[in-house]
Amino acid sequence: MFQTLRNAWSVPEIRKKFIYTFVMIIIFRIGSAVTVPFLDLASVQTWVDQNATGGNFLEYLNILTGGALSKATIFSLSITPYINSSIIIQLLTYALPPLERLQEEGEEGRKVINKIMAYVALGLALFMAIAYYLTLRNSMHAVKYTTGAYGWYAAIIIVACFTAGASFVVWMGNRISEKGIGNGVSMLLFAGILARFPTDVGTLVELTVTTPAKYFWVSLAVLVMFVFMITFIVFMNEAERRIPIQYAKRVVNGGRRQMGGQSTHIPIKVCMSGVMPIIFAMSFMSLPSTISLFKQPVEVLTEDTTAGERFYYHFINFFKTTSPWYAVLYLVLIVAFNYFYVSMQYNPIEIANGLRQTNGAIPGIRPGKPTSDYIQRVLSKISLVGAIFLGIIAILPIVITWIDGNLASLSMGGTSILIVVSVALETARTLESQLMMRHHPGFLG
Repeated sequence: MFQTLRNAWSVPEIRKKFIYTFVMIIIFRIGSAVTVPFLDLASVQTWVDQNATGGNFLEYLNILTGGALSKATIFSLSITPYINSSIIIQLLTYALPPLERLQEEGEEGRKVINKIMAYVALGLALFMAIAYYLTLRNSMHAVKYTTGAYGWYAAIIIVACFTAGASFVVWMGNRISEKGIGNGVSMLLFAGILARFPTDVGTLVELTVTTPAKYFWVSLAVLVMFVFMITFIVFMNEAERRIPIQYAKRVVNGGRRQMGGQSTHIPIKVCMSGVMPIIFAMSFMSLPSTISLFKQPVEVLTEDTTAGERFYYHFINFFKTTSPWYAVLYLVLIVAFNYFYVSMQYNPIEIANGLRQTNGAIPGIRPGKPTSDYIQRVLSKISLVGAIFLGIIAILPIVITWIDGNLASLSMGGTSILIVVSVALETARTLESQLMMRHHPGFLG
């Protein structure tokens, strides 16, 4: 691998791409440290540390932004508006016929969809910037000027900084995709999450130094678990089910040439949906805990507690990560969203029709509906395996917090590792293909 990296660095074109990507990541990290004016940063940090916990939406955003949200920097929103926009447009592409037709038009259609996605991301960035400003002003009490002309001026500057920062991050991601290595948005997401790892490591080190008799073995167990998770993720990312395909022989050019007769396969990845089902499930499960930030439930139930307060108390506690029902519902949602996402990615009827048109068939399966039914059965089994894999990755760190509440900062560790490893593998494949084009041995050869 190191020899491959040295070969890649020796190629001027690839070396320029490495440098360009590295510079963009440095700019991204610098922007994640430049704070927005007119704010009391100590109040922001204290409030986020107290409220961005328990797997709520704020903790999710803070991890995706590499901790920039808790520091109220110009990149506080990072690429989350773009991620949400891509999810929305991707779902609407399969629901709205006009977008579906654009998707089928090829490169030109995708350009139009990307423009729509950019406008939606800008609208979401503005909405999230205003929401974050209101949270800073009303809940955190961190805005220094809230009334009069100074208050309006501060509000416009703060919202503009957050919106412009999100737009600039998306611009950097697009530039990395064009001139750098790998997918730009994924690389920035990778850099943001990776920046949080030293904080988690620091938590383990601090606990180990403070209580070595207990946390030395706990830290060692956590380290072994994360190594196992990385190995497991790499294995599952590469795993695939291959459906054999046999093409019939046919004569062309007036009987002078015979074509077909080849044997090939349709590769179906076990984890084809990636981290998307976890993100969908996480967004749904974090809504109640996020609502509780604006209306806290009663601390203790008494005889004077009203029926509405009792219901709200039990509702909020049901969705806390300390509740076993949270893990059960979380796993069910991951399985459901995985099936939903796979159904959008693969259409067995289209695959069966494509095989029939190219004189291809699955050995032992008749063309037409039997072929589509067979592919659907395979997809259902593969989807279940992939969903169970994602559920294990997502829930295992939560189990750690049940064992020890001091390790609550690791509750998002599984999802973070899944994203980091997936992006690393994707980038390695991109570099592999570029090296193969230049006849260098790559990571996989």
